[in-house]
Amino acid sequence: MTRKEDVTLAEKYDDYALSRVPQSERKHWFGIATMRFGQISALSQFLLGAALGFGMDFWSAFWAVTLGSVILEIVSIFVGIAGMKEGLSTTLLVRWAGFGKVGSILLSLVISISMVGWFGIQNEVFANGIHQILGGPVWMWSIVTGLAVTFVVLFGILSLGITAYITVPLFLLVVFYSISTVLTKFSFGELISLPTPGPTISIAMGASMVAGGFIAGAIITPDMSRFNRSVGDVVKQTVIGITIGEYLIGMIGVILAHVAKSSDVISIVMGTSGIIGTIVLITATLKINDWNLYSSSLGVVNLIDLGFGKRVNRTVVTIILGIAGTLFSVMGILEQFQGFLILLGVALPPVGGILTMEYFVVKRYKRELEESRAKGVLPESYEAWNPITLIAWAAAIFVGLTIDWGIPSVNSLVVGGLVYWLISLVVNRNKVVTYGSVNTYEQSSL
Repeated sequence: MTRKEDVTLAEKYDDYALSRVPQSERKHWFGIATMRFGQISALSQFLLGAALGFGMDFWSAFWAVTLGSVILEIVSIFVGIAGMKEGLSTTLLVRWAGFGKVGSILLSLVISISMVGWFGIQNEVFANGIHQILGGPVWMWSIVTGLAVTFVVLFGILSLGITAYITVPLFLLVVFYSISTVLTKFSFGELISLPTPGPTISIAMGASMVAGGFIAGAIITPDMSRFNRSVGDVVKQTVIGITIGEYLIGMIGVILAHVAKSSDVISIVMGTSGIIGTIVLITATLKINDWNLYSSSLGVVNLIDLGFGKRVNRTVVTIILGIAGTLFSVMGILEQFQGFLILLGVALPPVGGILTMEYFVVKRYKRELEESRAKGVLPESYEAWNPITLIAWAAAIFVGLTIDWGIPSVNSLVVGGLVYWLISLVVNRNKVVTYGSVNTYEQSSL
């Protein structure tokens, strides 16, 4: 960990993994919005839309997407504004947003393991898709695609942006071509009135699928929004990126599923845009998988800094994680861990509720953050741990795993935030209470 005067050119190319992103390095909102849209406009979103379309009529799917999107936007905007104001990644920000050292370590573990796990799973999907079209052994394609994504992530936000600028337009061309082919056979009125081809899905379940499908991405919005310049930029990139991504890609998936009477997106696209279109669609997985690896690398850098008092280069961490995730996908063992990864996913939504309540309502570190932000450095210290966070987090995870009513991921997010706020209200009634103190620049390992 370094002070402002120690931040070198190396820190810039390390994407400010352990420091604030200076205003001079902030990006235009449209570029960030393109990356956000790229995260959502992927094969997984098409799959989600097709799954909704297979079990819902057009308007039911529309309202499910609307409800799910609003939830994602609200969460993304609040945590995104915190990330933008402080210029800090998610795992670094939470040191002063309710979690302290112990909580930040736990969150870094959750994000690092879950994101590199999903990186491996997405890479396996990527490789299998290419195998179906071009042939060749899946393990070979897993290595090629995994190393390709790893190479992109090495160069940080710059290469992530370039990748989005290239893949998003190609992806949209395929999507528009697919739907235009369908529109030559059906009028729009006919398309939105086609019957549900499969077993019925309720609007609540559909909304849960939409919100749950990207809630982890919403929670780690600070990894992206720390490069935004203003609150307005965060709102614009969130609303545009998520709204267009969910409605455009999701609802086109719904329509194509109705027409084909199937939720098999690959077969649907093969039938409408051929092999080239299918390759583009599968390759679009890169737009979200690079962010999986990127956020995982930020989490590991923070974890090593907190747990061992060592500063490591994000590029080196990226290479190690990329190779590990690629090897896991080559060995085909990730399917055995999907249940565990889903469990970790349940642990992420409460983070958004706790972070939001601490940063915007409880505000125990408001003065320290404001003073250090003006100097472009980190606060001098943060708390060692926060029992209130651990209680709220545990309660929220329990609710997320056991309560089926409503949208589980949203339930856990709300419970986490409310429990944290209510206990903090009592504990901090007479004075601000923090638990231990760790010097930011002279911390020791656990």
